[in-house]
Amino acid sequence: MTSWMVLAITAFATLPAAELLSRARWTWHTPRIGILLWQALGLAWGLATIGALLGFALAPYEVGVLHGLFALAEGEAELGLHHEVALLAGMALAGSLIGMLLLSGVRVVRARSRHRALLNLIARRTGRGGALVVDHPDAAAYCLPGMRSKIVISAGTLELLNSGELDAVLAHEYAHARERHDLVLLPFTSLPRIGLVARALDAVALLIEMTADDRALQNRPPKELAKALLRFATAPSAATPSCALSALPEGGPVMARVQRLLNPAPRSAWVQSAALATAALLAAGPLLLWALPH
Repeated sequence: MTSWMVLAITAFATLPAAELLSRARWTWHTPRIGILLWQALGLAWGLATIGALLGFALAPYEVGVLHGLFALAEGEAELGLHHEVALLAGMALAGSLIGMLLLSGVRVVRARSRHRALLNLIARRTGRGGALVVDHPDAAAYCLPGMRSKIVISAGTLELLNSGELDAVLAHEYAHARERHDLVLLPFTSLPRIGLVARALDAVALLIEMTADDRALQNRPPKELAKALLRFATAPSAATPSCALSALPEGGPVMARVQRLLNPAPRSAWVQSAALATAALLAAGPLLLWALPH
């Protein structure tokens, strides 16, 4: 079996694996490792799919994908029509994935720039950790990530939460800013939100919120954040900019987060080790197959 065939099998295998991971609940106990698995799975699918197409296209060279690209550049052999079609398909897929990622990044940067300019006009600074306050009666709390991250809360949030709950929400938002969770989401949001991609995005977004919850618990008691989430869920909420990360994303499973805050489950060391090993294999496997001679 040639390397491109193994890459093709790997690409197909990532799809049911992603479906299973989107339904998994054990990742809620270790959200960081769950995010790492999703990143590795996405990388494996992209490398395996592109590698399978290029490997089939370059099969006449009998030197594998990576060396075949060098041989192609040197024009060592002629390719048949079906090989040329596969080559164009592989290059088009690679170009479209990179292009969508760059385009999504540019759009997000522009949207954040516009929103920062708006905040400079309408927001006032509060003494609570340097957060900005906008005069809106409904509840809202979000992080506007970037080189100069901003934490924004509404006047309605100040009335809704007590002092401890507000500090817990701010700690959650600062976790988003410090760990640049927006960059984790970017590859998933750059793809069309349909089918399995939509389920993957929802799963990763929830794991990111749980990661920020865990970071907030380093400074605040879990009951404060849990109560804040419940208050947000039952109060009128203001729309959050699409370029921001909200403490309570629209349609997010609030009770799942509240339950894990109040009743944390033990984390299995062997499950974490197995998940880390799987993520490493997913990321490194297709790269090694690219380098195989045939």
